[in-house]
Amino acid sequence: MKITGLRYVLVKGTLDYDGPLGEERLVRPIDIYPEFRAEGTTWPLGRAGGPPYPLQHLFLFVDTDAGLSGTWGPISPSLAQTIESSLKRVLIGEDPHAIERIWDKMYRYAIHGRKGETMMAISAVDLALWDLKGKALNAPVYVLLGGPSRDKIRAYASMLGYSIEPELAARRAREVVAQGYTATKWFFRHDPTEGAEGMRKNLELIRTIREAVGPDVEIMFDAWSSWNVPYTIRMAELAAEYRPWWFEEPVLADMIPQYAEIRRSVTSIAISGGEHEYTRWGIKALLDAGAVDVLQADPTWAGGITEMVKICALASAYAIPVIPHHGAMASTQLIASQTITTCPIQEWLLQHGLAGQHFLKHKIQPVDGHIELPTGPGMSMELDESLIESREELDLS
Repeated sequence: MKITGLRYVLVKGTLDYDGPLGEERLVRPIDIYPEFRAEGTTWPLGRAGGPPYPLQHLFLFVDTDAGLSGTWGPISPSLAQTIESSLKRVLIGEDPHAIERIWDKMYRYAIHGRKGETMMAISAVDLALWDLKGKALNAPVYVLLGGPSRDKIRAYASMLGYSIEPELAARRAREVVAQGYTATKWFFRHDPTEGAEGMRKNLELIRTIREAVGPDVEIMFDAWSSWNVPYTIRMAELAAEYRPWWFEEPVLADMIPQYAEIRRSVTSIAISGGEHEYTRWGIKALLDAGAVDVLQADPTWAGGITEMVKICALASAYAIPVIPHHGAMASTQLIASQTITTCPIQEWLLQHGLAGQHFLKHKIQPVDGHIELPTGPGMSMELDESLIESREELDLS
């Protein structure tokens, strides 16, 4: 079997969801500049006013001379362009089963793109190849990787896009606990440039969520690379009585010594990170520095399934759990192949998960706080034709 071509298919439809979308956004590193701090939600669906929401997703197809195609998506137009202009050359004519060889060729060919969007493009191709391999062998990807390690995966409710106004946040937190989630993550909106008032509001969010969910539900909070060392240490001191599981990405991703300083100084709250790190080499730098208690590399960003298996092996040698950043179906397939100590739980972004898998026939839908393992071949990326109102194959050559 040989790879014969790549296709980029744009599908359009309608999301008829009568619920909250994009009520609030998280704090961002750019928010130190007032004109950016004043911006509201940056998610188009959150600005659309109400249902039904027009939706379009772009999918990558890797075609072969055997009539089989591997699929991954949605991907951004910029990733599709990177694949077409930078990676296609090393893919055509390759045996799609030889995924390690193909990954190495892509990495070496795109040496100036070891991180960021080029590595995300490599990840998309890798995931499509695993989908293709699973279809060819009629097995889910996690089976090909040595799983399943469990019957279902514990999930945590990740509340990106939900209001942090205390009354609303408390109500939503109680709702996800009633749905069976035993852990929930919320997103800070305030950074050190806002002084004591911003710190008070961040602490109010922590207190609100803890009081809403009770003593037995895990709570976590994401600072999205927007704090600094003294601020994080002080927030940890103030928050200790509410027992957060972790503070996520407290400083910029490249500030590895500062991560390690925070981890040494904060003993009551775990420090998580790695969402914005790429490949086994980037993750090894975090591990060697003793920078994090929890690794959050994303299989759709950090190098695909091929690289995430290596990252998990590295992390297990350091006894650091890997809890991937969202990653949707890619994370489910990965986690199901790993031991529970290596990958104990999966992040599930309620709003983005809903919209991101809209066009898939086999959707992830946590039940009682757990994700049932998919049983279809490959990455379970079959499109639901009944939801597609139009499709267009894009010519990116």
